[in-house]
Amino acid sequence: MDRKKVFITSQIPEIGINLLIEKGYSVEIYNKNQSINKKELIRRAKDCDAVVTLLSDKIDKEILEKFNNVKVIANYAAGYNNIDINFAREKGIIVTNTPDVLTDSTADLTLALILACARRIPEGIDLVRKKQFKGWAPKLLLGMELNNKTAGIIGMGRIGFAVAKRLKAFGCKIIYYSNRINPEAERNFNAKKVSLKNLMKNSDIISIHVPLNEKSKNLINSEMLDLLKKDSIIINTARGEVIDEDYLIKMLYENKIFYAGFDVYQNEPRINPQLLKLKNVVLLPHIGSATKEARDKMSILVAKNVIAVLSGRKALTPVN
Repeated sequence: MDRKKVFITSQIPEIGINLLIEKGYSVEIYNKNQSINKKELIRRAKDCDAVVTLLSDKIDKEILEKFNNVKVIANYAAGYNNIDINFAREKGIIVTNTPDVLTDSTADLTLALILACARRIPEGIDLVRKKQFKGWAPKLLLGMELNNKTAGIIGMGRIGFAVAKRLKAFGCKIIYYSNRINPEAERNFNAKKVSLKNLMKNSDIISIHVPLNEKSKNLINSEMLDLLKKDSIIINTARGEVIDEDYLIKMLYENKIFYAGFDVYQNEPRINPQLLKLKNVVLLPHIGSATKEARDKMSILVAKNVIAVLSGRKALTPVN
């Protein structure tokens, strides 16, 4: 009997790979320090039983048409906008993701971005490193406290809820915009569901936690950004395409808002050069889930999804 074949487009934590090997699967990994190109991906994955992909791997119709034997694509990410899930469904290919396991790591990083913006941490680090710190001064790098501020959460799903929980502990009032009411957030944090315009207009801190789809693309457009308070902070750990990045940069240059924190970008991994010139931003390289705990759990979950499907069982976290 032929061994089932699994192709992994990048080196993921070994804990998940070992699960696949222990199951008796033949596992092949793309080990180069760059994203796999389309031609190479098709060549190496087309006859496999399962493919483990990254968010940076665009699995479009052209690739899916070439998959002769693939039964499951396990995306090593909570998002799955990199995969044409509708065409995958037509081909009978199950697509899975890794929700839940990266909630706390992403929420922690979101809070880190909020605090870094509120207390102007990048400017402080820069001042010290350039040996320009001349001693304590009454007006040196004045920031803002979180206590008694209004925090607006855009998307009250798992991560949005976890961020609200953390901000509530800092004394923030919580409002949120979401497709549906979150009774647990309203019960535990006294959170109030509002319109997007209301949230943008009344929040001191805005944190974005929506998946990327046709509805959320450019959700935070120029009209919405113009509603922000001058002393507000906006954080994006969701997807770069959710926000009008060029317009936000313009606002930051004109000091129409206080600060912004980015973990994701519109044309990732390319970062707009104008962002790099700004002082009132915190820029991170898409590390929302970058903790050992989260990445190990993601690796385990993709492996378990592959094993479930190839064993004839239901996937643990299917998206199509």
